[in-house]
Amino acid sequence: MKPRPQPLDSVDQQLIALLRENARAPTAALARSLGLSRTTVQSRLERLERSKVITGYSVRLSETQERGTVHAYVMITVKPKHASQVEREVRKLKDVRVLQAVSGAFDLMALAVTDSIAEMDELIDAIGELDGVERTTSSIVLSTKVSSAEKLPSFFSVS
Repeated sequence: MKPRPQPLDSVDQQLIALLRENARAPTAALARSLGLSRTTVQSRLERLERSKVITGYSVRLSETQERGTVHAYVMITVKPKHASQVEREVRKLKDVRVLQAVSGAFDLMALAVTDSIAEMDELIDAIGELDGVERTTSSIVLSTKVSSAEKLPSFFSVS
């Protein structure tokens, strides 16, 4: 059974919203924004980290820095009873940034980022050759029309 999400009070929710905007904000600045003492905010942060509500902090690269990289969504159909095995193997692929179980025609969807089309081609072939993968379908990202990374849930972090 999966653990249930911890209920968050309004202060925790505001604190998390501030961290989504700037995960590097100093505790003192967070405290000022919330109208709380620095030690209270520090205690809340430690509690949220200890209870695994906050599991880490990430970096979002600028479009300029990401320019030249190739992004693709790889939809994966898995043979029956092979999902765990495929997940373990995909986790080992350094260029896969996100792997999610999805409903619909496919079982898994991976977001992959490589430095070239040739590397993406090799990666997609490698995923297709994994034991337990029945089929893959991929879509190369041509452009990003809307990007609100700070609004994405943490499970979809693409940084």
